[in-house]
Amino acid sequence: MPGEAPARPRRRSCLGGMMSNHDHRPADPAVDETELTLAAEALTDDDEALLAALRACYEDLDPVPDGLVERIQFEITLDALHTEVATLTSLDLADSGARSASTESIRTVTFTAESVTTMVTISPQPDGTVRVDGWVAPGAGLLVEVLLADGAHRTHADEDGRFVIEDLPAGLAKFALHTTEADGSPHTVVSPTIEL
Repeated sequence: MPGEAPARPRRRSCLGGMMSNHDHRPADPAVDETELTLAAEALTDDDEALLAALRACYEDLDPVPDGLVERIQFEITLDALHTEVATLTSLDLADSGARSASTESIRTVTFTAESVTTMVTISPQPDGTVRVDGWVAPGAGLLVEVLLADGAHRTHADEDGRFVIEDLPAGLAKFALHTTEADGSPHTVVSPTIEL
């Protein structure tokens, strides 16, 4: 329809030219020095008011999705580890219809890595928490962590590789298994993210 197509830009904005410049500096050294001087100054009350108005605008029009900050912090924490990532090999879904009413919410998850295989059974508790019963092979004495957005819950596997962690909050989690290489150096295996 006539008049509905956007008008063609007449010229490129100054900011566009600066953003396209590979060294991200204006050509005029005096402008560069002025920007550096302004950037080094303390924020004024007007600056604070402008930033608050911008924040309110973004919170209203494009809010951060619930849980995003926690998920990012969770993933950044994992990036700090030198880890082997396990592969999810089996997921026994609670709603498969093959369970009685008393066990319908219990799930079993198995994940494997080159150095270990782990099976965990996830059992919701009446108080809203989750109990995890797990077995890791080989796993005698391994440190086992459940990594959650609010921190890690730790225990050690017994001589048979069995471990139990109770009172976990429901939500996204990863398991970290701390093993030792043949040369004695520490090694960590991390599971994929699962829902507790």
